[in-house]
Amino acid sequence: MSSPAAIPVGTETSGPVLGDFGGGAFGIYVHVPFCATRCGYCDFNTYTAGELGTSASPQSWLDALRGELATAAAQFAALPTTTPEVATIFVGGGTPSLLGGDGLASVLDAVRVNFTLAADAEVTTESNPESTSPEFFERIRAAGFTRVSLGMQSAAAHVLKVLDRTHTPGRAVAAAQEARAAGFDHVNLDLIYGTPGERDSDLDASLDAVLAAGVDHVSAYSLIVEDGTALARRVRRGELPAPDDDVLAVRYERIDARLTAAGLTWYEVSNWAASEAAACRHNLGYWDGGDWLGAGPGAHSHVGGVRWWNIKHPARYADRVADGGLPAAGWETLTSDERYTERVMLAVRLRTGLPLADLDPTSAAAADRVIADGLATRSGDRLVLTDRGRLLADGVVRQLLVP
Repeated sequence: MSSPAAIPVGTETSGPVLGDFGGGAFGIYVHVPFCATRCGYCDFNTYTAGELGTSASPQSWLDALRGELATAAAQFAALPTTTPEVATIFVGGGTPSLLGGDGLASVLDAVRVNFTLAADAEVTTESNPESTSPEFFERIRAAGFTRVSLGMQSAAAHVLKVLDRTHTPGRAVAAAQEARAAGFDHVNLDLIYGTPGERDSDLDASLDAVLAAGVDHVSAYSLIVEDGTALARRVRRGELPAPDDDVLAVRYERIDARLTAAGLTWYEVSNWAASEAAACRHNLGYWDGGDWLGAGPGAHSHVGGVRWWNIKHPARYADRVADGGLPAAGWETLTSDERYTERVMLAVRLRTGLPLADLDPTSAAAADRVIADGLATRSGDRLVLTDRGRLLADGVVRQLLVP
């Protein structure tokens, strides 16, 4: 990390001091905090119209976003090195598709006004299948988006009901096909497995639907019951059973086998792609320890070993931006030990693996034990998880980091 420049994030003199860019890929994440309804399992920083009332709107959010991007660009310009071209943009949420095609085009325009995009920039938006249409996909493709990620979760109606998802089971596949027809080469479908009441046949039906959609990327996540969610309250009251770890492991193996047989290869524990080009470069930037600006309420940023996170509520976020500073709620400068921990924790999840040369002596000895236990293998000069190791990835990380 270069010597930090005295660039405080936010309006307070006690704000963090940004380090220089780290030299890796630079991405921008934009957080859209709006949802039509709240899913029972979700603990993201999202709000329905009823929850916000008149305190914030998509327009006030977009105005504040423009202000944050302009302020960030000005502060980055004062760092010792030139701000890198933006390699990736990811618009997430929340439900970005609620902004409509024109709204998402305005978001991308706001980034372009303040930053230089690489010629081959990957530009992704998440979308709820129910708030998309052929015209929506055509509009955002024309605006410059290159990748779409659709929340499918399951093809089983009763599973979607437990998750409080509002889309109909077949809509995600139809939306994926509409996106492809609009010219998107890269389309992702998200799955959640292990929902209470999900049967093997339900998962198989979901995988059948994913493969029929012809997408080139699939993300599959085990259901996590987050504290404070409606789902957690139902589990606590005994209305639903908690996800079973053994069932989750079997489901993961089932997913991996089906996707692998169809030509999609895992490149991160929860992600499969049909080719190297189909992998999500934005997320790879996180996993490879790159730099990124997180814009929008509650978004997190990382530049040169300094991390900060924005005020969560859209109205208070907009007020802070109006005051002239970045809307940071808090910040930290990562120590060398913290950066090492994150490097191990993230790299070990990748198919490319963790460079053995990056390990300190204690972790290197632990790596030998992990290999002996059949959880990883040496692939050249890297430690790569085995199939069994992927099921126990968190445990592998603990072994590598805890003496």
